[in-house]
Amino acid sequence: MAKVTYYTEEGLNRLKNELTELKSKGRADIARQIAEARDKGDLSENAEYDAAKDAQGLLELKISKLEEVVSNARVLDESNVDLSKVSILSTVKIRNIKNGATVTYTLVSEEEANLKQGKISVQSPIGKGLLGKEVGDKTEIKVPAGSLEFEVLEITR
Repeated sequence: MAKVTYYTEEGLNRLKNELTELKSKGRADIARQIAEARDKGDLSENAEYDAAKDAQGLLELKISKLEEVVSNARVLDESNVDLSKVSILSTVKIRNIKNGATVTYTLVSEEEANLKQGKISVQSPIGKGLLGKEVGDKTEIKVPAGSLEFEVLEITR
């Protein structure tokens, strides 16, 4: 059974664009590499040809996996996000109780996570630990470096 994943409209469009790019430009590049390698003679001892065929197989696998992800993707309606508690697509401001540092994260699907943009996966330890929490709640979250205690300061969209 295929796994349904949830995306923002922007995230799903980015995946669709990547898929289109791989199908058109990616396949054309691989075909050109195979043709160039084939023109160099004997295919039985042609390492370039073998490498190009391997690259073609990997590209087709990537396309197949991406097609499956896109076909099982659902767009989340950001206007329906419940702001009373932390959920997917919530932007949450938290404070590290130990050192007082505050940070703001938006909880997104695993495929859309990008720490530089402040987007963390709902599958990450911090994401899982924040789900369902309300403003004022304190939670202890186990992370690879140990255990951290956070307080939820604000939940927005």
